[in-house]
Amino acid sequence: MKPAVNKSRPRTLSRAASIQALYQCEQMGENAETVIDQFVRHRFGSMAGLLGVEAGEVPAPDVPLFSRIVRTATAQQDVIDPMIAGVLPDTWPMVRLDPVLRALLRAAGAELWMTDGPPARVVINEYLDVAHGFLEAEAVQMGNAVLDRIARILRESEFSGQAQV
Repeated sequence: MKPAVNKSRPRTLSRAASIQALYQCEQMGENAETVIDQFVRHRFGSMAGLLGVEAGEVPAPDVPLFSRIVRTATAQQDVIDPMIAGVLPDTWPMVRLDPVLRALLRAAGAELWMTDGPPARVVINEYLDVAHGFLEAEAVQMGNAVLDRIARILRESEFSGQAQV
């Protein structure tokens, strides 16, 4: 599937790439720095075709954001993974998640971990926009529920007085 990325949003492109990079880290056993380097040197120019648009139509991704998401997700994985696992249904352990969904949740969890980033709702919406291009509707719904719960843990003050989804 091709990610649904608005071609005028380099930060969205960075988020889509961070999901792909984290997927690669897990599947190939490569470290974050190696994968970041590969993306910056070789993939960003060729991502236009992967995103369903012609070369030259996709703006350059926000490389510092991409790098920061991947680094944070891998450096904080021992905190982010248990947080994800803790909000999943008991019948759906982390290992049962589609690996792309797992990468998406790690990337979004990392960005929610960053307190100097955009509001939690923006982060969630951005990742859900990307998720529609990678995942089936049921997985997107699960991702939405998991990200909402994680955001309420990490950014509690942004949700004060609001009911949980």
